[in-house]
Parts: sequence; C-alpha cells; structure tokens
Amino acid sequence: MMHVRTAAAALLCLGMATAASASDFGTADEAQAMLETTIAAMKEDRDGTLAAINAGDNPEFKDRDLYPFCGDAEGMFIAHGANADLVGQSLKDLKDKAGTPLGEAMYEGAEPDGIVEVGYMWPRPGETEPIEKVSLVTQVGDDICAVGYYR
Repeated sequence: MMHVRTAAAALLCLGMATAASASDFGTADEAQAMLETTIAAMKEDRDGTLAAINAGDNPEFKDRDLYPFCGDAEGMFIAHGANADLVGQSLKDLKDKAGTPLGEAMYEGAEPDGIVEVGYMWPRPGETEPIEKVSLVTQVGDDICAVGYYR
C-alpha cells in the first residue's frame, strides 16, 4: 500500500497535480497584472496605495501568495503586502537565505518605464523553507515597487 505522501509526490512528479493545488498560488501573469495595478495606483495616490498595501486585506494588493512591496529612494521598505512590520527596515540591504543581495539587485535594475526580474530563494508566506521566487520590479517616481511569484 502506498503512503499518501508518496502518492502525492508521485502525482506531482508525473505532472498530475490537481487544478485546485495549482490555483492556490499566483502565476507570473497574475504578478504582472498586480504590479501594473500597483503602478497605476501609486501614480494616482501614493500615500493611499501604500496604506492599502500595508493593510494586507485589499484584494487588489493581496491574492494568495502574491503581494506588492515598495521601497523609497533611501532603500527602506515603505509598504509590504504580506508583512507591514518590515516598513522602516532596509529593503536595499535585504539578502535571501543563500546570501544573494536581492534588495541591491532590485534597486540597481529598477527603471521608470521598464520591469526587471530579480530571482532569489524565499519562503512562501507562512512557510519556512525557501523556494525559487522571481520579483517583477519597477520604479514609480522615486520609489521602487515589486510583486513576486514563486516558481
């Protein structure tokens, strides 16, 4: 008799995971759409948008494991959709669990009219084991904003 864990692993290896499990996580396209929503909102009402992101309960800025985060020109978090306690801490100095300087890469790559991808290892909200994450990053005024998705 096969254990449940082994059966689930076998299904995943065969690419037969259920649609419900796939829908529990955001996609690259959904992250892109959320970032575009964030950009438009920041241009219209920066302070209101930052407050809405930090509230963590607005569906425009929080969907499963997708959420925006923003940093100011000095490199400090000014918004985080999954953990508002990070506001005021350094985004620019942030490193992933492997020591990759992801915050620095975000600030170096961000452009006002473009979106760059920054990859790193990070746990999903509520988990501890890091997995591959890609953040789509752009500059909005003097700030940078990003939305990441997990691969």
